[in-house]
Amino acid sequence: MFKKLKPKALDRDGAEEIGVQALTFLAADDTRLARFLSLTGIAPGDLIAGAREAAMLAAVLEHLSSDESSLLMFCAEQSVPPEHVAAALALFEKAM
Repeated sequence: MFKKLKPKALDRDGAEEIGVQALTFLAADDTRLARFLSLTGIAPGDLIAGAREAAMLAAVLEHLSSDESSLLMFCAEQSVPPEHVAAALALFEKAM
């Protein structure tokens, strides 16, 4: 189901790609997006403005990681191993 990748350190570009994919995943479904906005208190305009900022991408990945079924659905749809999501989140949190 997931692409087998050789273990390697995730760099900022890779983390950003995962974050943007996760944001796109949330935005593709009105219910998922509404839940994210409601739980985080982020305004839609702020979401768009901060779409490539570490803090926003960290918020998206943290939200996604808090719901296992959504996380697994995202990972399956994007062929991203869950541990890469965790690594991307850790990278963003370290950068903040």
